[in-house]
Amino acid sequence: MHVTALTAYPVKSLGGVAVDEAVVEVQGLRHDRRWAVVDPDGAKVTAREEHALLGLRAEPLDAGGVRLLAPGAESLEVTPPRDAAPVPVGFSGQDRARPAGADADEWLSERVGRALRLVWQDEQTHRPIRADLGGVDGDRNSLSDAAPLHVTSESSLAQLNDWVTETALERGEQARDPLGHDRFRPNVVVAGSAPFAEDGWSSVRIGDVPFRATMVCDRCVMTTIDRAHLSTGKEPIRTLARHRRWEGATWFGIRLTPVLPLAPGATLRVGDEVVPG
Repeated sequence: MHVTALTAYPVKSLGGVAVDEAVVEVQGLRHDRRWAVVDPDGAKVTAREEHALLGLRAEPLDAGGVRLLAPGAESLEVTPPRDAAPVPVGFSGQDRARPAGADADEWLSERVGRALRLVWQDEQTHRPIRADLGGVDGDRNSLSDAAPLHVTSESSLAQLNDWVTETALERGEQARDPLGHDRFRPNVVVAGSAPFAEDGWSSVRIGDVPFRATMVCDRCVMTTIDRAHLSTGKEPIRTLARHRRWEGATWFGIRLTPVLPLAPGATLRVGDEVVPG
């Protein structure tokens, strides 16, 4: 089994960037989900509510900054607001973050069509992983939903696409193009396992870096948003509900957290061997 793709998403809910290698930090891949979008009152805003966020993209810059990009618009470089006074935010386990400033807020608000703010999780923030989501003392999360690292597999996606085609044909619908991993926004894609073998992993070593599995990943409406047109359909939730539904949710992929302490310079690379435990 080996890694076929690595992706970092510097801003939660914005498009990310494919990388050949990524340094692993306590709260996940370096540059991954350290920034997020909130409304003026600090409530988190994601692509679940604002599909337009998926049409924007963020690239990492040195020292933790980001470059915001949108089709037909000038890009904007944002540096970490280390001296800005924290503002209230509504993330589970984190009630303060540092505001990026007026330029970033205006750029986002203009693209999405409502008042928004960009906020940053500084290096000192210790956001825990909830115990009911597999967290233990010492775990730290980025602004990701439930754990620092999200993994999907090529074989599981292939099986899901077969099921989606079967569902369409049974309903007299035209078979659609296969879904890509981008529907699920994984950090790591692996190949070489049986479909859904990852469900049973309790631990996994990727390259030289050990991780603990926290839980299988429950899927939300964001997976039903077509990335090209930002329109919402029924798949893959409709088909996952037939084949992968339990505890009132649908499931695809797994969440991992690094095993501490991390070795200095711990790094994941495309092509790394993946060894589950």
